[in-house]
Amino acid sequence: MSKWYTLATVFMLSLIASPAFAQGEGLVAQVSYPSFAAIGAGIAILGAGLGIGKIGAAACEGIARQPEMAGNIQTAMIIAAALIEGATFFALIVPFVTG
Repeated sequence: MSKWYTLATVFMLSLIASPAFAQGEGLVAQVSYPSFAAIGAGIAILGAGLGIGKIGAAACEGIARQPEMAGNIQTAMIIAAALIEGATFFALIVPFVTG
């Protein structure tokens, strides 16, 4: 497990250090971090996909156990998926607007 922590640490440090290595002598460079916005957007999409997938799996299992409650389960599933997608869109837009 420690090799994954080491790999993640090296990866994050390489992202942070790249603007420092790109500076010329005596120049103050304007530093922007588009890669951090892309990483944040990717994490947001990954989390949303996993969340909606778990909701769908739980809804299918619930409908299989109690078919008479299918309408209520489906309604709750759609509302939860819509809330997750709304939070995901917000998480996707904020890094690009603020960065």
